[in-house]
Amino acid sequence: MVFICFVLDLRSLSPPLLRDLKQSMLQLANFYAISSPTSSTSSSRSKPLLDRIGLCYLFKNRLSRTDELKVAYSPRGNFSLRDFHHAVNNLPSDAFLPDFNGSGALCCSDLKLSSVLNDKILYSWGGHSKDITRKVVLISSCIFETLDSATKKVLTDAAANCISVEFVFLEQNSSHLADIPESINKFLKQIGDLDNCSFQNYIPDAHTLSGLVKKWFQELKEGLEEQMQARFVFKINLLGSTNRISCNLCTSFNQIIDEFVPCKSCRCHGIPFDTSRTIPTDMSSCPVTGVELGVLDLVDSSVKIGEHTILYMPSFQCCQDLQKVPLPINFNVIERTNLSSLDEGIILGASYIVTPAFSELDDTDISELNVKLFRVLCGILHSLDQGLVCSSNCNIETAKQTSFLCYYILLPSEKGVMILRRLAGSEEVLPVPDITNIACIPVSKDIENSLQASLLKIELRNYDPVQHDRGFHQRLNLLVKESLQFGAIPAKAKEQVTASNTALQDPVVEDLSVQANDVEVIEENVLDSILADGKTGAKITEEWEQLVVLEMPKMSSPTCISKLKLHKEVSSPLLSTGKLDDKTSRILERLEIPKQLKRKAASPTLSTFHTVSISSVKKPLIPFGPSNPDSQVIVLSQPIKPNFQRLKRKR
Repeated sequence: MVFICFVLDLRSLSPPLLRDLKQSMLQLANFYAISSPTSSTSSSRSKPLLDRIGLCYLFKNRLSRTDELKVAYSPRGNFSLRDFHHAVNNLPSDAFLPDFNGSGALCCSDLKLSSVLNDKILYSWGGHSKDITRKVVLISSCIFETLDSATKKVLTDAAANCISVEFVFLEQNSSHLADIPESINKFLKQIGDLDNCSFQNYIPDAHTLSGLVKKWFQELKEGLEEQMQARFVFKINLLGSTNRISCNLCTSFNQIIDEFVPCKSCRCHGIPFDTSRTIPTDMSSCPVTGVELGVLDLVDSSVKIGEHTILYMPSFQCCQDLQKVPLPINFNVIERTNLSSLDEGIILGASYIVTPAFSELDDTDISELNVKLFRVLCGILHSLDQGLVCSSNCNIETAKQTSFLCYYILLPSEKGVMILRRLAGSEEVLPVPDITNIACIPVSKDIENSLQASLLKIELRNYDPVQHDRGFHQRLNLLVKESLQFGAIPAKAKEQVTASNTALQDPVVEDLSVQANDVEVIEENVLDSILADGKTGAKITEEWEQLVVLEMPKMSSPTCISKLKLHKEVSSPLLSTGKLDDKTSRILERLEIPKQLKRKAASPTLSTFHTVSISSVKKPLIPFGPSNPDSQVIVLSQPIKPNFQRLKRKR
């Protein structure tokens, strides 16, 4: 974790340079506000962003003519983007009072480092944890030719406390008459014996300031993201017994968000509510403590900046409601660019194949002309080895409109089609890591010859996706094979018909069960409550008569068939209640149970029938192992129509 304290020497910064430097400070705060740790757990998202940026400035008191240091922003807890912007915007703009030495260069007598490197300011930030790294960045347009003994002692004590100090010299146009290299050499000799001090000299243009902001932002991200390590293993030895190369992986861009989202937050901690994970209720609870919050404890007008930063707003009018982009998507061509000079590190996102639109339903001449223009454009760009840079307010990966411009490049190909890729903007590009220590290492001819010979042994061929199988089908086939060996598909709770019962029942019973598609069995207590009503009982009698006697199986009530027990166990209690009329009793007495079910009635598990819904569903696979006898359920078939023999009349 890194704490950075920026000290701006306003005495030497001209108003135009100070204006650009203020914008750089604001950009750094904006980058840090939308940064988030690599962990995607809910606990990490609920934690606020730790404050790790400090801002001080040096100025000359016009009355006492003494150099003073003021603290504009001090990190004391959670990072406040609003307070940091307020501190930067209120830096005094009339503090430019340059002093010149004999050679015409800007000079400053006192750096006031002792006012920063003490227990009240820098040493108190972040506590006394050993994992904290502190750094002071002094930005000035002065060359400090001499350092007094007090300043050297302060720098030496800072080195003992693992605090680094970086002197950033921004050369201005007014210093072109001075001997800048000689002054820099004198200063480097004074800090040469201090390992914690460094000196950087820049010309403050737009690229330089943007690079400094990205460099400082990467230092702040060291505590948020871990650098990935990798190694490339070869099938052959590259040099001696070495067959691998270890590397560090880092991204070349930092993709920013597409919009600012309105949200609700709590006043106690200022953390937005995660509406996607919470159940919508009338009461809201604090994301940190879980305590229920009242109406006055909520901030309805908040804007979410990244995952950990919010801004309190008077209204949501500044936030656009971004919708799906209407088709067709417009890409505005800005410029041509040489593909040889294009850094592939700034190309991000997926590739989209671009082909000319042609429709026979439209005007054929217009469609053919569109195809011809596309082919000629692709051919010319390919011959020039150039691409077209375009801008759009659409993010093609999300197919939504964006609040900010997105840049794309249209790449030609030899095949006659083109490819559209996303390009990183100025806010997204990160500087290339420092590789000066790699370039200065000499390489012998033996290493070069050995590595070249090893590379020539690796097979060379054009990449064909068909010849590079990732093993998806093989793995899925094995999973399906294991699933088949596991056994039957478990039946759902509503579908009590199991495969084991279907396989064990006799053919006659199975045929009867297929015919009973419209029969539904209900609970006994439901039947008893219905039979208590005389009108309902008469209706059930009529439906039974239609089903059994008149062969009319269509019944208007689902209560036409009860959850019957075996013949005498069902009919006798119903008859003893006295609630059924004689006609219904005679019909129930005439019902006979199939002989197959009578033989299975001896099992104790058949005393109670479960609710069964018989439907024509696909039967699950028969399990390889033995079925559980407790889960077997008897399938009720359609009642057998009694056979009434007519008596022959005697003549």
